[in-house]
Amino acid sequence: MSRKEKVFNVLSELNINYILTNHPPVPTVEEAAKYWVDLDAAHCKNLFFRNHKGDKHYLVLLDHRQSLAIKDLEQRLKQGKISFASAERLDKFLGLIAGSVSPFGLINDLENHVHVFIDKNLEHVEKISFHPNDNTATLVLSLKDFIKFLKWSGNNYEFINLYD
Repeated sequence: MSRKEKVFNVLSELNINYILTNHPPVPTVEEAAKYWVDLDAAHCKNLFFRNHKGDKHYLVLLDHRQSLAIKDLEQRLKQGKISFASAERLDKFLGLIAGSVSPFGLINDLENHVHVFIDKNLEHVEKISFHPNDNTATLVLSLKDFIKFLKWSGNNYEFINLYD
């Protein structure tokens, strides 16, 4: 079963409706943005980090137009020194490859190891979008249904203020 099919199966089990837009592979947010023109949703940048010891991992979700310096993010997350996680860690903990980072990778985190930080600016959007674990499509769903998915995953998550 493909990574996309796993996502669709879980969303179906949870009775979550979504809109799917297929497009060519887009490994960066900048490249994906041109396919989002007609999609009414908050489009997210998804960043996967590890702590200095390598024993904790974090998925950070923010509006795709925002950027953060890692030093600033360290201050906001209060998790000590962090760095981008390697491709090997991305595969081990989320079952994903670089260029396809998505919170739907939590489907593969059976031990609920990854903690999710979501920018507070996304807390009140109506719809939100992500790759369905494959960068050849964009999936739009309601924020309410996305929270339902997060609760189902069992991973800890929190909304935090990533910007002043």
